[in-house]
Amino acid sequence: MEQAFFILVAVVAVGSGVLVVAARNPIHSALALMVCFVQIAAVFLLLRSPILAVIQMFVYVGAVIVLFLFVIMMMDVREEARIRFMRKGTKLTVAGIFFLGVEMITLFLGSEYLFDLTTSARKVEMSTVDGLGTTLFTEYLFPFEVASVILLAALVGAIILTRRARGTG
Repeated sequence: MEQAFFILVAVVAVGSGVLVVAARNPIHSALALMVCFVQIAAVFLLLRSPILAVIQMFVYVGAVIVLFLFVIMMMDVREEARIRFMRKGTKLTVAGIFFLGVEMITLFLGSEYLFDLTTSARKVEMSTVDGLGTTLFTEYLFPFEVASVILLAALVGAIILTRRARGTG
C-alpha cells in the first residue's frame, strides 16, 4: 500500500513539475509548483518525517508560493513577449525534455533500490528535531556550510544588482 501511494505521489509531483514549465500562464505555473511542493511534503510523510513535512508546507507552500504569486501579480507579463521567447528554442526544448524523459525511465527501470527509500530516514531518525539537527550539524556540516556561503553570495549579488538597477551604485 505504501508503495502504491509513493507511486501516486511521485506521478503527481512529476506531472505538476512538468506543468510548472509547460504552463503558459505564470499563475497556473505557480499553482502547479504549489501542488509539487505539497507532493514533496507527502513524500516526507512517507519517509516518516512529519517535522520535515510540516516545514515543507509552512516554508514552501505557505511562504514561497505566496511570494511567487505576489511577484507575478506585480509584474507586467505581456503575451507577445512570452510568445517571442517561446518560439526561439522550441525544438531544443522538446529534444531536451525527450532525453530527460528517456533518462528518467532508464533510471526508474534500472534501479535495484527502487522502493528502499525509507531505510535511510529510519536509520538516521530524522523524524525528530533533535535527530535532524544532530545529523545536519555532524554528518552534513560541510554541505550545510557550502549552502550557506552560496546563499550569502546570492544575497550579496542581488543587493549589488538592485543598487545598480536603481542607479545608486
